[in-house]
Amino acid sequence: MKLTLEEVEHIAELARLRLSEEEKERYGEQLSDILDYAARLQAVDTTGISPMSSVLPARGKLRPDEPRPGLSLKDALRNAPDIEQDQFRVPPVLE
Repeated sequence: MKLTLEEVEHIAELARLRLSEEEKERYGEQLSDILDYAARLQAVDTTGISPMSSVLPARGKLRPDEPRPGLSLKDALRNAPDIEQDQFRVPPVLE
């Protein structure tokens, strides 16, 4: 699907891009190639193929999610640069 110059300019306007004439031509060709490829993918017969979330096989077994003790308050605050009332003290963002 070959994009017209007007379509490329419209897309650039929607994306808030200021393009030179050379860029409009180059991006028009690239976008047209992308649309042609998408059209080729649409033409592939996928009947009988179940949808999947990834084309890669699932690998890597996860450990069972079991509760474990976390850090103690003392350990969590150990490297904090500033502490106040057992909490991290951070400088104000807004005054």
